[in-house]
Amino acid sequence: MSEKAAFTTNDFGNPVASDNESLTAGTQGPILLHDHYLIEKLAHFNRERVPERVVHAKGGGAFGELVVTGDVSKYTKAKVFQPGARTESLVRFSTVAGEQGSPDTWRDPRGFAVKFYTEDGNYDLVGNNTPVFFIKDPIKFPDFIHSQKRLPGSGLRDHNMQWDFWTLRPESAHQVTWLMGDRGIPKTWRHMDGFGSHTYQWVNEAGERFWVKYHFKTDQGIEFLTQAEADELAGTSPDHHRQDLYQAIERGEFPSWTLKVQVMPVDEAEGYRFNPFDLTKVWSQQDYPLIEVGTWTLNRNPENFFAQIEQASFEPSNIVPGIGFSPDKMLLGRVFSYADAHRYRIGANYAHLPVNAPKNKVSSYSQDGAMTYRFDSPETPVYAPNSFGGPHADPNIAGDEGLWNFDGQAVRAGYVEHPEDGDFTQAGTLVREVLGDDERDRLVANIVGHVLGGVEEPVLSRVFEYWKNVDADLGKRVEEGVRSAQ
Repeated sequence: MSEKAAFTTNDFGNPVASDNESLTAGTQGPILLHDHYLIEKLAHFNRERVPERVVHAKGGGAFGELVVTGDVSKYTKAKVFQPGARTESLVRFSTVAGEQGSPDTWRDPRGFAVKFYTEDGNYDLVGNNTPVFFIKDPIKFPDFIHSQKRLPGSGLRDHNMQWDFWTLRPESAHQVTWLMGDRGIPKTWRHMDGFGSHTYQWVNEAGERFWVKYHFKTDQGIEFLTQAEADELAGTSPDHHRQDLYQAIERGEFPSWTLKVQVMPVDEAEGYRFNPFDLTKVWSQQDYPLIEVGTWTLNRNPENFFAQIEQASFEPSNIVPGIGFSPDKMLLGRVFSYADAHRYRIGANYAHLPVNAPKNKVSSYSQDGAMTYRFDSPETPVYAPNSFGGPHADPNIAGDEGLWNFDGQAVRAGYVEHPEDGDFTQAGTLVREVLGDDERDRLVANIVGHVLGGVEEPVLSRVFEYWKNVDADLGKRVEEGVRSAQ
């Protein structure tokens, strides 16, 4: 057995400065590429499994169309969101922690990844069926996923490991409250909302910038499974969600969602009561009401599941003019991580596959690599700049991928705290002001049942404290429920 290290090191034994914060240009600036430990963690993490996805391995999907019925042109020049636009799309729904073959009805967030095949190239929106996430810095992502997977010795999933991580990272409280509530197990993929989750940037024709969050509101209504129903289906119909979506589309019952957005003027972000770039927080819809964009409908099943769903790639680095990034650290980490995962999992030329290929002409200087399918004529230059008519960058869209002000000092720091920020604040609001009495009862029962699945001291005491910090009465009921069942 190897000697236990006193400090964290990288894979070559060099000590690292932080396990918790990435290196950024100022507290609100972009993540710096020379944070080699972050890159090592993410790049190594992306290569841990062959060939299934490391995360979101079990899922299904379908093709559809977005029809824009509203007018958000004053906020973005993106052609996909202009009035009357119709855009073919692909979606993949999934669980997060389960492997291929795991039951669809485990309690888990659901992936909600959408690809729009626009005339300016593919636009990928990678989200979940929750508006928040467990962590706020990408350097913690591999650790979080490891805690939700399996023990290295027994190969078993372990609730004690899950709660150990969650209670040591109290920023998780908002998402864990969602997870343990009714929406932790949707009845079907058709009966759940979807969210872009991250904060993105929109740019209009005049160059004005706005922060934006995406909401896909199900037109079928929100419905959920109780823990008992989910447990039964896990044994009798482990592909319940995949089967339901496929059969509904085959019957001609095309599920639809109304796409809406919240829009925040750029100059309001600094003074907002919550940090608007923190993925563990939401924006109040009273402060920034939902604005309707259009109707998104799924109307076509894949012809080949492997070719069109398993080989599909979704990556937030795929953006189009009028849409950009933000100081959301998790988004910025995913901009690197997702594309890198696809190069490993599918291959260097994964963009050549029909399901991933854009509908517009590609003019790229990328060349060669395994499975090269698409190539230019021999006369086309393979470098830039060149004197022979090769493609060149478009200066008119410079900056569309996202600009914001930040100081230039390299630091490792968490988000700037805004007046009402706090790890437990929004989770407590969700419990006290959003959930009804029956929903709170089920929340308590779900937490108690999950904790009784193997959580031990000292983690157990931290679980009780965790929920008391969310809401004193909720925490008391959780502790009483666990103690009485022991």
